[in-house]
Amino acid sequence: MVKRLDIALSYRDRPVPFRIGLLLLETDHTTELEFARHMPHDKVGVYCNRVEYANPTTPENLLAMLPKLGQRAEQILPGSDLDAVYYGCTAASFVIGNERVEEAIHAVKPKARVITPTSAAMEAFEHLKIGSVALLTPYLPATSEPLETYFESHNIAVKRHSCLGLEDDRDMARLDADSLIRAAENADDPQADALFISCTALRSIEVATELEMRLGKPVITSNQAAVWSVCRLLGLPRPDRNACRLFETLPERL
Repeated sequence: MVKRLDIALSYRDRPVPFRIGLLLLETDHTTELEFARHMPHDKVGVYCNRVEYANPTTPENLLAMLPKLGQRAEQILPGSDLDAVYYGCTAASFVIGNERVEEAIHAVKPKARVITPTSAAMEAFEHLKIGSVALLTPYLPATSEPLETYFESHNIAVKRHSCLGLEDDRDMARLDADSLIRAAENADDPQADALFISCTALRSIEVATELEMRLGKPVITSNQAAVWSVCRLLGLPRPDRNACRLFETLPERL
């Protein structure tokens, strides 16, 4: 026989103080791991949903995600507000456009701050006073070109633009650290203020600090910029796992 306890119960306002939604490609192997490693679990709940996506990474396939963004965002803790929603696809953010991404997500999560890799990168560039970049992407040339246009239209000069010519984001996620370092060193330009490594599939956050020591300049990556933007928005301290220059602008502890 089960006895129902007759005791007073009290409740927190939320299970955790902050709630972050990740809206990711259904083929993404990387972004959830990087947020799990860098968010303080006692303060931030990270909740994920996936958007239907078909490789190869072409502008047409990226645009095809737009009609599903609102529906998939709404399914992240339905009926609950989120502090931020991160749409984790760099190429889609500049092909679809940040304004349309924000509109789709705000239609269902109106109180959430919408973050994309390109909006986070621009925030990081402004904070570090970066006016020019060398740009490395894993994409095909036709997918990479709009990113250069995006940066130039936002007054970020692209001194050199290199791509790896990969079609499948699952292959991008499998690139090892040595390959990323070699590619980044070859993509850098001495006249650029920083190196930007595009794509949330790349595990480039792991090599950012090493590259900064080798290149002598800030290295900004898609997920790194997003993690930093979330920490800045919520007033969180710098992640313990990474000593890159961007994270060093965050407070050491609360």
